[in-house]
Amino acid sequence: MRGMRGLYVIRGGTATPTLTAATSARADDEGQAAEAADEMPTLTVAFSRFDTWYEIDSLWEGRFLERTVQGSFKRTIKNNGGQVKVMFNHGRDMSIGAKVLGVPEVLEERPDSPHMEVPLLDTSYNRDLVPGLRAGAYGSSFMFEVVGESWNYEPEASDHNPDGLPERTITEVKLFEAGPVTWPANPDATAGLRSGADWLMDELAEQDAATRTDLVRSYAAFRALHGLGTPDEGPAGPDGQPGRTAPAPGEDTPARHVDGLSAAARRRRLTIDLARCP
Repeated sequence: MRGMRGLYVIRGGTATPTLTAATSARADDEGQAAEAADEMPTLTVAFSRFDTWYEIDSLWEGRFLERTVQGSFKRTIKNNGGQVKVMFNHGRDMSIGAKVLGVPEVLEERPDSPHMEVPLLDTSYNRDLVPGLRAGAYGSSFMFEVVGESWNYEPEASDHNPDGLPERTITEVKLFEAGPVTWPANPDATAGLRSGADWLMDELAEQDAATRTDLVRSYAAFRALHGLGTPDEGPAGPDGQPGRTAPAPGEDTPARHVDGLSAAARRRRLTIDLARCP
């Protein structure tokens, strides 16, 4: 199945970015060693563990399980690897903005995850980031578009999916950007990563209202297409904003959206309604 084009997706990486020191130092030459010690290190990121289910529980994307599989990054790396940007906080940091941290020297699929190595540019903003990166204070995140996917809308309950949530397997992506972030999605989890859509929509509310408006419609279409509910929210309203069915914050009884139809039944109804449209 083709993915919904034009809808960018943000996911937290599965590993903390690491730094490796420059390797041109020669221990028998103090001058060269000192010079190499001042060189910028290389950032290494492995950002999507294959065949590992994680839960998406997003106000905008809905609630479902997701995984990527080996091979899903191969074509984008082959065709677009040189265009992948490496930025801090997805280019929306208040100080650094959309300045790139470096150009990937290595970008490849490995058996367990895509892998990226980026020699950091010698800039003031990178030098400001190095101590935190060296201390493991940042997480990682990446932005992509789903090109190919398959869905199981009514899976049996299982160890990895005790609630029987819809399951999405991503078979191909188009990778746009990856890098370190201050607040990665659910940074302590190895499985159970959260959507970055909620963070992005909050950022766009202050920075780019036009893009946010387009995404509101796209996310509403995505939820409708796949029959997805959202956490403590009901179906999208006429403007694409998620509609509330849960009590307001502070009320006693939390609730989740239930409309009496299974995800597959909602999807079939949508398909029938669309077919009837002139």
